[in-house]
This record gives sequence, structure tokens and C-alpha cells, in this order.
Amino acid sequence: MTELDEPPTAPIALGRRLRDAVTLRAVLLVVGVLLLQLSFIVSYVGALHHPQPHHIPLAVVAPPQNAVDLVGRLNGLPDEPLDARSVLDESAARRQIDRREVDAALVIEPDKDSDRLLVTGAGGPALADAVGGIVGRVYTEQGRRLTVSDVKPVASGDGRGLSAFYLVVGWIVGGYLVAAILGLSSGTRPANPSRAVIRLLALALYAIVSGLGGALIVGPMLDALPDSLVGLWALGALIVFATAAATMALQVLAGLVGIGVAILFFVVLGNPSSGGPFPQALLPTFWRVIGPYLPTGAGTSATRNVAYFDGAALALPLWVLAIYAVLGVAITLIVSARFRDQPAPPPF
Repeated sequence: MTELDEPPTAPIALGRRLRDAVTLRAVLLVVGVLLLQLSFIVSYVGALHHPQPHHIPLAVVAPPQNAVDLVGRLNGLPDEPLDARSVLDESAARRQIDRREVDAALVIEPDKDSDRLLVTGAGGPALADAVGGIVGRVYTEQGRRLTVSDVKPVASGDGRGLSAFYLVVGWIVGGYLVAAILGLSSGTRPANPSRAVIRLLALALYAIVSGLGGALIVGPMLDALPDSLVGLWALGALIVFATAAATMALQVLAGLVGIGVAILFFVVLGNPSSGGPFPQALLPTFWRVIGPYLPTGAGTSATRNVAYFDGAALALPLWVLAIYAVLGVAITLIVSARFRDQPAPPPF
């Protein structure tokens, strides 16, 4: 037997077997999953491990001779936890609460031995607790009594006010999963524009059914949120379709990687910044800034506003969700038309 005919040594044979069993594509996918996992940990722990209040909007009702000084002292607290502004009377303060312009109101009553703080548990119990704690410490230092009243409490079946968040998370998960399943089963890029339209119509139908299902579960079935069946149904359909259409667009552009990008935006970044576990005013700057512009944050705000605030302050979240939906549809149709009958892009 010549040297060329000698069998490979054990290490060389093992290396060949490993290369055959674990391809470069598989290695890159595993690395991508690891990075996504670590990003998940960083995002959740970074956003939620140490909530601190930042510029919580607070209406102050006080006699004119006291209002300027009181507002200045509240806004001058260390780390600026409050954004206090003077309003004319209690009725004006309650209207601002109902319109979601402020999260609480401090009513000064100089002819009584205590003042009143009006909070909104429906906007997030953690936020109501934070405002109560901040203002309460100020009153403790002054030696004056403070009475706290929740003028927008959560429903009896809503626990810590998290039902809206969990509902939206369910809608979001359904949206990106149905788009991912369609892509994995039939190719991440539709073969032509007509197939893209069919997929989008399928997503729209799924969104309508999913929105109704979620609204029925949190409403008539579990009584977790106040009775807003039609409003929550329509909102849920928009949330699901916006998420699904955006996920489909990412798959059309990037193949399998697009699903990972969707999870990054909608789950890794979206959930902790949504204002669900802790309202956005309690989050660090990065998550506080991006939260309203991701579907989970926009959806959570809109769901709370529909359920508890008669649909107030819906403009921004609805615009955000509509933009995701429109861009998702447009990108899917444009790319499908441009690369008609061409194979989908490889994952890498």
C-alpha cells in the first residue's frame, strides 16, 4: 500500500464526518439563534430590571398664587420623574386624564387638611403606584396629608392590568407565525404577484378571525377587559395583519433570515418596550423611545385606550400599525413583481 492509498487518520476522518453532518449554513443558523437568544435576555433584563419614572405627565390643580411654585418644585425633583403642568380646575384635569394627556392629577385643597391625587390604574398599575410614591414622599416631607384615588381602575378580571398586553402579544405571535408558516411551506417569496395577492388575502382573512377570537376571549369568555367587542375585534385584526404583512415582506427580502428579523423587532425589542409589564414612562430611554413605534407597543396602548378610555389617543398607534401594514403589502407586491418566477433568496 502506497502513502496515497493509506486510510485517513482518525482526526481527519472525524473532521470529514463533522463537515458532512454540520454544514456551514447550519452553523450560521445556530450562531444566529444564539445571538437572538442573547439579544432577548439583554432586551428584557435591560428594559425591566430597574424601572425608573421619567417625565410622567401630571396635572396640578392649585390656587393661582401657589400653582407656579408647586409646579416648579414637582418638576425640579431629582431625576425629573414628573412632568407637571398647571390646569384650571379638577374638571379640566379629569378631561385630560380621559384624553390620555396626563396620567394623574394633583388637586390642592387649601381649605381642607389634605389634598387629593387622582391616578389611573387602567393606564398601568405600576405607573399609578409610581406617581403615588413620588408625590407621597413630597407630602411626607411637608407634613401634609395626601389622599390617593384611582379614577380609572382596571376591571375586576384584569389582575395587574396586563390583559391588554397579553392579548396583543397573542395577536402579534399569531401574525408573524402565520406569515412564517406560509413562507416555509410555499417558499419565502411568492412566485408571481398573483400568488402574493392570494397570500396577502389569506393573511387578511386570518387577521379577521384572529381579531375576533382574541376579543371574544378577553371579553365575553373571561371578562378580562371591559366590553369593547367590536372595537377590540377591529383593532386585533389590524394588529395581526400589520405584523403578518411586515413579516411576509421581510421574508420576501431576506428569506429565512427575515423571520429572525421579525422576531427581533416584534418580540425581542417589542415586548419589553411595549408598556405592558411596566408603562413606557418607567422604562430606560432606548426602550421608551422605540416602544410606541413598534407593533407591540402601539397595539398595547391602543388596546388599553379602546377598553378603558373610550378610544382616546388612538391616532399615533393606529398610524403606526397602518404603516406596517401598508409597507408590508407594498414591499411584498413590488418584490414579487420584480423577481417574477425567480427562486427565493437564500437565507445567507
